[in-house]
Amino acid sequence: MTSLSAMPRAGRLDCVCEAGPVSDSTADRSATALLAIGFAFSILAQVLTLSVLPLAGLSLAPSKGWATLPYTAFYAGAALASLPASLLLDSFGRRAAFSLGASLGAAGGLVLVWALVTLHFGALVLGAFWVGTAAGFGLFYRHAAMPVGSKGTRPVLIVFGAATLASLAAPTLADFAELFASPRVFAGTAAVAALAHVGSLAATAALPYGRTHVVQSQAKGMQGFRNIVAPTAFGTLAWFLMTALMGAMPIALVGCGLAEAVAGTVAWHVMAMYAPSLALACLPSAARPVPLVSLGSLLLIAGSLIFGLFQDATGLSLSVALIGIGWSLVTLGTTLWIHKDGGPSRLLLGIHDGFLLSGALLGAFTAGSFS
Repeated sequence: MTSLSAMPRAGRLDCVCEAGPVSDSTADRSATALLAIGFAFSILAQVLTLSVLPLAGLSLAPSKGWATLPYTAFYAGAALASLPASLLLDSFGRRAAFSLGASLGAAGGLVLVWALVTLHFGALVLGAFWVGTAAGFGLFYRHAAMPVGSKGTRPVLIVFGAATLASLAAPTLADFAELFASPRVFAGTAAVAALAHVGSLAATAALPYGRTHVVQSQAKGMQGFRNIVAPTAFGTLAWFLMTALMGAMPIALVGCGLAEAVAGTVAWHVMAMYAPSLALACLPSAARPVPLVSLGSLLLIAGSLIFGLFQDATGLSLSVALIGIGWSLVTLGTTLWIHKDGGPSRLLLGIHDGFLLSGALLGAFTAGSFS
């Protein structure tokens, strides 16, 4: 007989959708697939949005000094959302938290469309901030995927690598959207970004219910915090370099007379960001934290040097590829690093991602000095 204490009652919240490994392997595979789909749609929306914001800011800003403000607002929203996203995942589970994030992204995408149709710079900044909050939630897909299946690192590699599909679809979708929305420049791309968040919402809303158990590290208090210091420092530097150079890249391409190549270059950059994860999914034993972080850091430095030395189409293309691969390896490595002993608390995960996105925000602030 079921005990009275186990029965649901009014006023009590039973979390039935936490981000941990469920017991049934079929449910594990289903959850991994849905997380991968949701993450792919989330990154598609980000690719489309970030291909628009630097040039739209340059076009609508009252002065050149304000041109990177929408791009900066995107990462400000992401940084501010990281800790609330972590706490919501802990309190209400991945289904509710990711659905909320996708809903915010869809709404923010519609604000961007309105801003681009009416040529309103303030609304562009507001919409970018709102869409950025969705990106803050989206960054937690990799943490939600870590415990799924509880067998090695393959689930997180699959989920992270699924975003490669976004890079393949983004240029074609952007071209069709711009043709359909002409002569309202960028409005079509922003509309497709909003629809991509709706796709993410559909995937996450379908995540299976199930009682779960989150495996966490035995480290508590300051010891748990010390365990994330090194990976957080490496990850923050990687995010800083990536956003600083990718914020400057579209403006640099315009300066080279290659404005039409912006969406394609951003898409190739995104492919470089996520394709290494798919490759590692075929050989998960090679996904070791410290070697990944070390190699990724070297590639980031090389990409940054090439960006500074060669301001032509070839140099910029090589630079964004190296930066994308370097960022990918560092982000994967640091994620595996902090989860290697079971993973820190949700609070520490929120602090970790908050630092990463703060690095991104600082990079966005300095993007103008690289262009």
